[in-house]
Amino acid sequence: MNNEQEEFEFRAKPHKLSNIAHIVAVVSGKGGVGKSLVTSMLASSMQKKGYRCAILDADITGPSIPKAFGLSKKATGQEGSIMPEITGSGIKVISINMLLEDEGQAVVWRGPLIANAVKMFYTDVVWGELDYLFVDMPPGTGDVPLTVFQSLPVDGIVMVTSPQELVSMIVSKAVNMAQLMNIPILGLVENLSYFLCPDNNKEYQVFGESHIEAIAEKHNLEVLAKMPIDPKISEACDRGLIEKYDVPHLEGVTKKLENLE
Repeated sequence: MNNEQEEFEFRAKPHKLSNIAHIVAVVSGKGGVGKSLVTSMLASSMQKKGYRCAILDADITGPSIPKAFGLSKKATGQEGSIMPEITGSGIKVISINMLLEDEGQAVVWRGPLIANAVKMFYTDVVWGELDYLFVDMPPGTGDVPLTVFQSLPVDGIVMVTSPQELVSMIVSKAVNMAQLMNIPILGLVENLSYFLCPDNNKEYQVFGESHIEAIAEKHNLEVLAKMPIDPKISEACDRGLIEKYDVPHLEGVTKKLENLE
């Protein structure tokens, strides 16, 4: 059996009522860099462009996607089928919070069980017709990324970073994993890149000098976006109104997504 055949053996099949054109994983080497925020914004941006989008929240132990969209209802389903919740603009979402009795309940599961839950979100959820399914990955290179990259036909990865110097090493680990799994990296998004002062319109690098260009050059990657520190973004997430926030900073990413074959 060759490598391509072995890879196909691991592939999970989506629900029979799902037809997904593109799957894009949003990843980060470490937590707290705004990966879920970027996922939410990308789905919102592409939905506004007229594409049919959905989010699979694969961050089982730290789900935040429902909060950003103001979703609080429980998922419904029967006979091995799960129906995702739908946001105001029509984005379909599934998250572990939608299956728990109490959304504040801790998910204390071992790695394989978490990985199987993520796989179930792909195989048992009725996604319907989608142009883009965004997978909000947990940080790092553990069981869930391995399961997603082996089981789902991922078209590409958007890697989210922050300006801190230590990010260089962490990004390298994530890049190496993607290369080992033969998953294309679409490019880098640097979040928390700068703060634009409203008083003097100057940019301040609150988290230090950016190293994103050097990281991109080292790994032969493209810097797709640099997102500022914006209190309005935090407010929109806290109020469940991320869809209302216009995202000019991610135009480079959305163009890249539109060019996926």
